[in-house]
Amino acid sequence: MFERHRRGERAILVSMTITHFAEQASLEEFVELARAAGVEILEKVTGTRKMPDPHSFVGHGKLQELEMLVAAVEADVVLFNHSLSPAQERNLERALKCRVLDRTGVILDIFSLRARSFEGKLQVELAQLKHLSTRLVRGWTHLERQKGGIGLRGPGETQLETDRRLIGVRIKAINKRLEKVAQQRELGRKARRRAELPLVSLVGYTNAGKSTLFKRLTNANVFIADQLFATLDATLRRVTLPDKSALILADTVGFIQQLPHDLVAAFRATLEETRQATLLLHIVDASDIEGRQERIEQVNQVLADIGAAEVPQILIYNKIDRLDDCEARCEYDSEGRVTKIWLSALSGIGIDLLYEVLLKQLSQERVHCCVRVPTEAGDLRANLFATARVLQEEYAENGDSLLEIEMSAPDFRQLVATDSRLQQINF
Repeated sequence: MFERHRRGERAILVSMTITHFAEQASLEEFVELARAAGVEILEKVTGTRKMPDPHSFVGHGKLQELEMLVAAVEADVVLFNHSLSPAQERNLERALKCRVLDRTGVILDIFSLRARSFEGKLQVELAQLKHLSTRLVRGWTHLERQKGGIGLRGPGETQLETDRRLIGVRIKAINKRLEKVAQQRELGRKARRRAELPLVSLVGYTNAGKSTLFKRLTNANVFIADQLFATLDATLRRVTLPDKSALILADTVGFIQQLPHDLVAAFRATLEETRQATLLLHIVDASDIEGRQERIEQVNQVLADIGAAEVPQILIYNKIDRLDDCEARCEYDSEGRVTKIWLSALSGIGIDLLYEVLLKQLSQERVHCCVRVPTEAGDLRANLFATARVLQEEYAENGDSLLEIEMSAPDFRQLVATDSRLQQINF
């Protein structure tokens, strides 16, 4: 058996059209995935088959073509835009004398590069181990310790069995750690529910502009790049709306066509923020005119898989700055509810419309009252101007401030309970 090559950066991409399959993975998207993985694309090989070849997926003739091409361009790795069986992957590596990765392997590689948080790294490792466990098909027979013959008989296990056992032990350990992280996340959710803050979750196809919109609304320092899966880790920030009410905004991992099931399962705890949300903002790349409807359907399918299909949703058509003669606007259904908002997160066009819609969608119980703030309580007065909408201010004879305010009921109740200097008075 040949020696496995280290992870290389010079790649050949293979994308076959299988006429028997209704759904075909996009070659253009696979090119973007390969670039996101940091490889140099040498050649792209395409072809058509009625059904995948059970031995090599591509068939004998195409396999010979690949052998000659790998030798000619000195490729380090061949990337397939398909899911390969363990046997197909092993047979291809034997024939091509280089490393072979399928679509799932490429996505997992990107995730391992981009994960930053402790939870994200654990989730990626879990998905990688589950994927690897299906690839341990006599891959290391030269390391077997259970052989016959004089001096070689006795207890022992094959390297394959050792690998499976060690992987199983590691998977159990990761699952325990992720359970603890999930418990911590649940505590955070309970705290937000006690504070009565609505949760708004950004969802959408990868590279649709979720992180750009998240940064625009929260001023958070998040990584943004024009590439697939630029960010993985779920990020939550408090957003103050124009009327001084607040919400929690969650930025989640982007979805993609044929997202590996192991990844969906591994990131289920992170995606729980989506399932528990009050409202989903489904970000769509408006400039992708031909493919945007298909991508909307793919995202909705993943949302259904994680149990978030019933959460109220508004489509945010982002990147209108890339379109000609497209203005920021809202679209409504027959009952007058907003269903679509056209905007540009990068330029800020249409963000005011989004704020208006959020105010209407998430309108909390409001308190409209007049309060007295003592002269010496300057910090309390400043706090009211920061957290409430001050409609009018007058001064009493002793210098106390008389403020007519409007603010969310939960915030007002908390303020009254924690600061005895605040006195509510009649108009």
